[in-house]
Amino acid sequence: MKIYPVILSGGSGTRLWPLSRAVLPKQLLPLVSDRTMLQETALRLHDRQHIQAPLVVCGNDHRFLAAEQMREIGIEPLGILLEPVGRNTAPAVAAAAHYLRAIDPAAVMLVLPADHVINNVDAFNAAINHAAAMVEQGALATFGIVPTGPETGYGYIRSGAAAAAPHCYTVDSFVEKPDRATAQSFVEAGNYYWNSGMFLFRADVYLAELQKFAPAIAEATATAVGKDYRDLDFCRLDEASFTACPSDSIDYAVMEHTKHAIVVPADIGWSDVGSWSALWEVQQQDGHGNATRGDVYLDDVSGSLVRAESRIVAVIGVKDLVVVETNDAVLVAHKDQVQRVKNVVDHLKTKQRTEHLHHTKVYRPWGCYEGIDIGDRFQVKRITVNPGGKLSLQMHHHRAEHWIVVSGTASVTCGDKVTLLTENESTYIPIGMTHRLENPGKLPLHLIEVQSGSYLGEDDIVRFEDVYQRA
Repeated sequence: MKIYPVILSGGSGTRLWPLSRAVLPKQLLPLVSDRTMLQETALRLHDRQHIQAPLVVCGNDHRFLAAEQMREIGIEPLGILLEPVGRNTAPAVAAAAHYLRAIDPAAVMLVLPADHVINNVDAFNAAINHAAAMVEQGALATFGIVPTGPETGYGYIRSGAAAAAPHCYTVDSFVEKPDRATAQSFVEAGNYYWNSGMFLFRADVYLAELQKFAPAIAEATATAVGKDYRDLDFCRLDEASFTACPSDSIDYAVMEHTKHAIVVPADIGWSDVGSWSALWEVQQQDGHGNATRGDVYLDDVSGSLVRAESRIVAVIGVKDLVVVETNDAVLVAHKDQVQRVKNVVDHLKTKQRTEHLHHTKVYRPWGCYEGIDIGDRFQVKRITVNPGGKLSLQMHHHRAEHWIVVSGTASVTCGDKVTLLTENESTYIPIGMTHRLENPGKLPLHLIEVQSGSYLGEDDIVRFEDVYQRA
């Protein structure tokens, strides 16, 4: 049996604001270790017997970051499927199933969200092996997490009778998030498990059940995959077909209706890191129950999560707090109130601000840029261009630019002229002039860009040519 991991890397993770944002969501961040959650998910099953290269499903805005993070850990994915819009898990998995079935008609899919923590990988592999015995016979397996307490933030799965294979059970029912008293009764009953959102099933069986219970999703995704096309190293699903697809979860579309569902109990040290308090629980803590990261000073602090991204953060005489600092925002909340972070994000959207969308450092396929200062008719950025990186050939209607090379070598196209600049050299790009910046060297290129003009928005870019095929 060949098992194909399908890593779902969509979503914005707003509950972990201000660190997680729309352009850089939690699955692309190093939250628990020095690797991102996407990288940890891919490495979890790398080089395991019968496990194939992963298929990554993500949104268009995250495609270059996902590809670069796979390259950094030395894993070449089977493919990267790009969703033109988010349509929840049932369509995302259906698109992956159509894609895999065209490669291997007997493909078995291991569906994994990219933003989960699993501390006991050996136990997880054992659970996969238990499920595989039933999946070969046409079962759709879900992994039920053995609860460690009466958690009200998760849905539950109630198991029924023992299935034909050891450690597998029929699914009696899926249960919505309960109140505390009900959750406590679930834990005491012993046959309720947290719904992990991880699955193992044959692609053809999932599609057959989807056609039975949610035919509109099955047909729309079949068309979207049938009309897909290559874009560099990515596979773009047909936009019109996928956009027209109904939005639904796997549970609602299939698992709650099929007669072939089974649950495999899994005691694997699992967390979906759905809040700052959940992140505190899975991080290493000091003798006072504090989890810290970055340049942090603590004095008489207990039970707290303190994270500093760009400067020293000093916390004194408090307990059970979450303190998260980024370059442009600071969050201070009691651990019991972190679910209200979404209210901050809603407020930023209402006020048409940008702190929920992106950080001051913005990643691009050629490197990144970071805002340093902004004022009336001017903006200053720090730009890094990776070796071999090349910005698009472009022009601006409303701004001029000054570039000062800090380190590295820059090849600058300005109109018909191409100039090579090195450390401490500079150039000027007038308004309306066609230009391009690239790094021909073997070291990163660092430069300071000073923009001046009547409008400095990122949408004032007219691209004439782009090696990354962006619009």
